Amino acid sequence: MKYLIATAACAGLVLGLPAHAGDARFDYYSYSGKSQESALAKPAPGQFVNPVISGYAPDPSITRVGDDYYLVTSSFVHYPGLPIYHSRDLVTWTQIGNAIDRPGQVDFSGMKVSAGLMAPSISYHDGLFYIVCTNRKNFVITARDPAGPWSDPVTFEFDGIDPSLFWDEDGKAYIVNNGAPRDGALYPGHRAIWLQEFDPATRSMTGPRRQIIDGGADLSTKPFWTEAPHLYRKDGYYYLIDAQGGTGEQHAEVVFRSRAITGPYESYAGNPILTQRDLPEQRAHAVGTAGHAEFVQTPDGQWWSVFLATRNYGPDLYNIGRETFLLPVTWKDGWPVILERGKPVPFVAERPKLPPAPRPAQPLSGDYAYRDDFTGRKLGLGWMSVRIPAATPYTLEHGDLVLKAGAEGIGDVHHVPAFVGRKQAHAIATVSTALRYTADRDGDRAGLVAMQSDDAYLFLGVQREQGRDMVTLSVRKTAQDPRQGRVLARAPLAGAGQPVYLRLSIDGGVLGASYALRKDQWKRLATGVDATFLSTKLAGGFVGTVIGLYNEK
Repeated sequence: MKYLIATAACAGLVLGLPAHAGDARFDYYSYSGKSQESALAKPAPGQFVNPVISGYAPDPSITRVGDDYYLVTSSFVHYPGLPIYHSRDLVTWTQIGNAIDRPGQVDFSGMKVSAGLMAPSISYHDGLFYIVCTNRKNFVITARDPAGPWSDPVTFEFDGIDPSLFWDEDGKAYIVNNGAPRDGALYPGHRAIWLQEFDPATRSMTGPRRQIIDGGADLSTKPFWTEAPHLYRKDGYYYLIDAQGGTGEQHAEVVFRSRAITGPYESYAGNPILTQRDLPEQRAHAVGTAGHAEFVQTPDGQWWSVFLATRNYGPDLYNIGRETFLLPVTWKDGWPVILERGKPVPFVAERPKLPPAPRPAQPLSGDYAYRDDFTGRKLGLGWMSVRIPAATPYTLEHGDLVLKAGAEGIGDVHHVPAFVGRKQAHAIATVSTALRYTADRDGDRAGLVAMQSDDAYLFLGVQREQGRDMVTLSVRKTAQDPRQGRVLARAPLAGAGQPVYLRLSIDGGVLGASYALRKDQWKRLATGVDATFLSTKLAGGFVGTVIGLYNEK
């Protein structure tokens, strides 16, 4: 590993308006991303590329209304939360809203980044969209328009996580979810699937609560973390699919069926119907962690599945989180199969037999780039903060994003940092911005942050040290590191408040940092920086890296 130290001259391009002391004025945010497997993922006519939603987009849930498909994913304590996506061909998705977009809807106070909103399930019935989800408790929200606004949550009192709402042919509705086994856990990770009727008129549960799956097909094998259940009805059977093995390398999807919704449920002899756990860990361009699936049927009767999986740059190493993949469902002897055991999840597959949608100006899959010049009235739907700010921490003015300083920095779970970011969607990515900033006192800093968790993040920007402004690169790898991290490289600036360009260049688990005082005249601050600490494997949790703009007082 080599770190380069550079000295900045007092010269630069004047960017926009001067920043008031303590405010950070950002001129733009630029992102360019490329997939490591791009050479393999070259679709022919009639094919599509996986994942269909790149980057941090886990636990996908999908529903169809006519010719339109709507999808929601987990967002944990990032806000706005529960992003809503729309497609007409199952391949080309655009974000149309966020179901959680008002401070009063949920409370994230005291929560770490990977707590909060997880495993939502979206459905549609009688003119109304429903999402059931888990935060501190399980809850339901509704909307006439999936783009919003969505209602305030109505909470349930049953325990467990991962609720899913099923509408039966007789008009009755049921919620299935993960919960503790009725007779107590027999081993670590022993969970059960529970069923109870839901009354849509009162948004409440009714009738007895029944355990319909205890651990899995065979308790003697100690199946663990049975979760994310979904129910379907086909050809006289109720089919229950759920995830097992935890959302890691042992992840898998399994299926059961019964003639009655209350069971007993028979396990498919060919389970699991989706997994990557049998493949060599050292394989190149590995897709891992496949599971947490949901089915959808097209108007002509095709069955498809969305599910989460990861694109690894090393053994179980990925920084960008769990992503949304798509594959067809094949029915064999009355059982659904997503992928035959032992086969790798393909990067390229045959498209659904639906009219293909044009590639949008802001795609969500494949290689792409974008630039936000902050010329609108508000930030786009892809921007997010960490937890819920009491007031919007930024303003958009004169083509700049002005970010007010936050008194509490990243790592303080009881407060909200002054941070707005977007997800890193590719293993190979470049992010840059231009900043004008004058610190008030030592320790103040503003710039770019790549954040995986409260305890694992990287900072590149301007920081006041001993009365002098410096360009610094610092990392916090674990909770044992100082909250502001450890400085890896620094370069002195000759004057306060001068415009500084900042750039992060990422390639899997390696990162480089550059800065410039004039446009495109980049100076290397550090190369070969180990970025594996931003991986889920080392940082823990369930999210992906979010890279954004930051101001700390």
